[in-house]
Formats: sequence, C-alpha cells, structure tokens
Amino acid sequence: MSMYRYVKATPKRSVKRPLFLSFGLITIGMSMLAWTVWPIISFSTLTENVLAKTISPIVDAEKLEVGSDRLYPDSSLMTNANVWFPTRPQKKVTTPVNTYALSIPKLKIKNAVVTIAGDDLATSLIHYGGTPVPGTFGNGVIFGHSTLPQFFSPTNYKSIFSTLPTIEKGDEIQILYDGIDYTYVVYDKVVVEPTDLSPLEQQFDDSYITVVTCVPPGTYWKRLNIKARLRQQI
Repeated sequence: MSMYRYVKATPKRSVKRPLFLSFGLITIGMSMLAWTVWPIISFSTLTENVLAKTISPIVDAEKLEVGSDRLYPDSSLMTNANVWFPTRPQKKVTTPVNTYALSIPKLKIKNAVVTIAGDDLATSLIHYGGTPVPGTFGNGVIFGHSTLPQFFSPTNYKSIFSTLPTIEKGDEIQILYDGIDYTYVVYDKVVVEPTDLSPLEQQFDDSYITVVTCVPPGTYWKRLNIKARLRQQI
C-alpha cells in the first residue's frame, strides 16, 4: 500500500489584461509620434520641393556639412544669432535706435521686439548687424526661432516663427521703427541650405527685408527665407 498520494494542484488563474487596454496604449503612443513627426513630413513632402532653391554662388568655399559639429556644435546654441551664418558673422553696430517692433497680422504676431545686432533669439527677434535698417535702401535680415507648430506662441521668442511657413505672397509684415510705420509685402519665399548666404545679398533700388527661420518645423536642417518689399505710400 502506497504511503503517499499525489493530488493535482488547482492551476492558478492568470490575470488577463483587457485587450482594449493594450490597443489603447499602442494607439496613444502612435498618435503622439504622428503628432510630433507629421509637421516635419508634411513640410518636407508638400512644401520643401516647391520652395527649394539651389545654393547661392556666394556660399563659402568651405562647404560646411549640414548637421556637422562645425556648423551646429550644440543645438542649444541655435538661439545665438551669431552661429546662423558662421562664415559671415554679423557686425556689432551701434545705432541711435537699437530695437524696433515687428507685427505679422496673419500669424497674430503683434509688436514683437527686434534687437539690432543682438545675440539671443530666446529673448527677441534679431536684426542681423550690418544689414540695412527698415525704411532705408537695401535688404535688412531678421532672424527668429521656431519649433514644432503645435507649440507656436506669438509671445514666446523660442517658438514665435513656428508657423512662418504658412506665409504667402501678398501677406503683410508691419514694422514700427523710430516712430515710423512701415508695411512690407511678401513677394517670395524659398527654402535654402544653412550654408546659403543669399539672404545677406543686397540690392539698393528699394527697401527690402528677409525674414529667416529654420525648417522643417522643429529641426535645424534648412532655412526658410521670406522676402518682402516696402509698400510705397500713396
């Protein structure tokens, strides 16, 4: 007679998570990814090819590589206007008026501060030192920071130009400089390489401005140049 008896234990029930919970988490993750990436993809596929332009002949002979350490040693430095054109540094000019106001009605930007020959794009827009001031003959260059358009704020200088790619020909850029109002009308928009120095080119038959930011939104890959000409007062 056997002294032991084996009894089959009752199997433990595994706790099954609802299938819909797993699918829900996956959906949320994919939605967040799409929310972040879509502005970049849409700009690159739908806009960039239309606006693309060949590199200007005056590009520096060193031909810096996009994304290289020499061009972008640290992404945090992109709020420093002096690294945007590393081969053509801005001039530290002094003027009686060192700031002025810029408004873009279409983007709901009103009286944004522009600092002439400034350094910090996190605290204002920057008028590149050495380029003509508003209302004078020549081409004044204005830099602004951008990020993903979802974070656009007309009062936050780190995201103020996030929706600049939506500007079209005929839109207005208003400037209040030294007590005088000037209205510039957009006549062209192009996407160029970061090494392209064409925004600094000058023509003195009229007063122009070129507004510059990084694209696609949220990256430093290329530059969007919005070109505008002074509307003549009647």
